[in-house]
Amino acid sequence: MPVKEVVADTESKMKKTLEVLQNDLKTIRTGRASTALVENIRADCYGTPTPLKQLATLAAPQPDMIIIKPFDPASIKEIEKAIKTSDLSLAPIVDGKLIRINIPSLTEERRKQLVHQVRQIGEQAKIGVRNIRRDANKHLEGEEKGKLITEDDLKKGGKQIDDLTKQYTDKIDAAVKHKSDEIMLD
Repeated sequence: MPVKEVVADTESKMKKTLEVLQNDLKTIRTGRASTALVENIRADCYGTPTPLKQLATLAAPQPDMIIIKPFDPASIKEIEKAIKTSDLSLAPIVDGKLIRINIPSLTEERRKQLVHQVRQIGEQAKIGVRNIRRDANKHLEGEEKGKLITEDDLKKGGKQIDDLTKQYTDKIDAAVKHKSDEIMLD
């Protein structure tokens, strides 16, 4: 595989790692209500675990409330059960054909715990990026040993991969800082 393809493949893997991080950060609550907090909770609907965003209309009409309106009113009990058993510590209130979730404001201690959790998720993403770099460098070294690329190509490819690694770790740091600031400011 030419150096260009290895670098492109490495970049696409790093991009996916960043996307996963951003999706994980959406699920961590801040002081404000956000539908992203509950949209991926899976409720057992018709024997299949299904994300809430596919089962109901989600809305955050107020900064401290999320409203869930199931497409099928019969699934309301399953949705309520899924929210209660999630690790978000939220108490759903069934109100006729919809579910209300009041989002309590965060204490200072809880905010610090959430920031710590955000940093841990960010560190895991950085480890993923570094593992991708290691695999790409091993691949290039194998290509060079097999005489498929030159030593100069190996050095050039290694430099490009290191630049990508720096670029994506900086993006991860920026995402973690943004989320941490968001948690502490609310």
